[in-house]
Amino acid sequence: MHGTMVSVTRVKISPDLSICTAYLSIFPSEKGEEMLKNIVKNEKTIRYELGKRVHNQLRIIPELRFFIDDSLDYIERIDELLKK
Repeated sequence: MHGTMVSVTRVKISPDLSICTAYLSIFPSEKGEEMLKNIVKNEKTIRYELGKRVHNQLRIIPELRFFIDDSLDYIERIDELLKK
C-alpha cells in the first residue's frame, strides 16, 4: 500500500526458535488493520524470503506471527489527556 509506513518495533522468538512474533507500528494508524491483513495474507511469501536470507544460519525457519503495536497511539492519547 502506497503512503503507508510499516516499522518493526519488537520481535520475540520462542526458546526453540520455531515461532517468531513481530510487533508492527503502522503509520497512518487508520490503515493498520488493512495493512495487517495484507501482511498476514502474504505471510508464506515473507517466510520464504526470510528463509532464503538466513538458510545457512538457522536450521529451522520460524513460523511468523504479526501483531499491531499500538503503544505509540497509547502514548499520544495520554499526552492529549495531560494537555487538557
